[in-house]
Amino acid sequence: MSGDPARASLDAELLGWMAEPWRNDDTRFEKTARALFSHQFAHCRPYARFCRGRGITPDSIGSWEEIPAVPAGAFKELTLRSFPAEAECHVFRTSGTSTEARGALHLDTLALYEASLLPSFERFVLPGLPRAARVYVLTASPEEQPDSSLSHMFGVAVAARGDASSGFFVRRGTLQFDSLLSALASNDAPVALCGTAFSFVHLLDALEAGGQRIQLPPGSRVMETGGFKGRAREIPRDELYEALGAALGISTDCIVNQYGMTELASQFYDTTVHEPGAPRRKLGPPWARVRILEPQTGAPCAPGDVGAIVLHDLANTGSVAAIQTADLGRTVGNGFEVIGREPGAEARGCSIALDEMLERE
Repeated sequence: MSGDPARASLDAELLGWMAEPWRNDDTRFEKTARALFSHQFAHCRPYARFCRGRGITPDSIGSWEEIPAVPAGAFKELTLRSFPAEAECHVFRTSGTSTEARGALHLDTLALYEASLLPSFERFVLPGLPRAARVYVLTASPEEQPDSSLSHMFGVAVAARGDASSGFFVRRGTLQFDSLLSALASNDAPVALCGTAFSFVHLLDALEAGGQRIQLPPGSRVMETGGFKGRAREIPRDELYEALGAALGISTDCIVNQYGMTELASQFYDTTVHEPGAPRRKLGPPWARVRILEPQTGAPCAPGDVGAIVLHDLANTGSVAAIQTADLGRTVGNGFEVIGREPGAEARGCSIALDEMLERE
């Protein structure tokens, strides 16, 4: 827990919220978001400069929706933390090559990150499965990739909800295909098969090469997280889902996409397993909010119109809670849908933000 009393109080409030039954509370979100903005404005100097450049301070806003959102690309260029450097305990980094800048989420505690991720994972991926569920993960373990937020997330999920057979089936960058087939054949209990989109492409390739199919037990589900960035081969999501459904013997409604970012502590999921038969859309936890904004003006989009996705995650107490993504989306009912990337958005938004955040001598 933070040594700063105000921050410690915020963390305790949020940890309590995350332990409660799932319930949206706009009044609570407003109060907590504004208190967190005051803390981050006071303790993250680059962010304070960014806000002042827009004429915004904690005293000037009338709603949490007026809190400035930092472009995600800024995390590649600046250390955006709201705590003393010596308190840092962990850093998650975005994927990338050895020569390019990687975004980083600096943490002085993992408590909120871990408390935030589990309720969403349980609600949208695991409903209907036993308390000790089969959770098979097609990524590297957190021990192999300690700076991967995705590996850490899966590690927490496996430890909390996995049975004795649960674990990771990618080692040193290679899918352990034979071990996975053996584990799937070991009993007829439903499984949650989780991984990046590209790991599932590898699985499909291996099945095709061997002329094989897998019949997952009834009640099984697949969770994929995207992850095509920087890869030579890409399959459209609809095509990937159709191929997975055919190869694994499940309905595409049993396939859930997770939308998350290294720079955030919370994730958003498709609702198809949680709400069978309802329109596919993404929802997040009560302590996170999504806005769809006009890319040029920043004004809220009309329902159903395509705009830039802006995320506000109160679990990000040690960094910056409001982040402007480079993704486009639109509202679907009480959730949202991700459409794709806005060309050049990240570079353009980050360039402007850096001009404002860098301290001038």
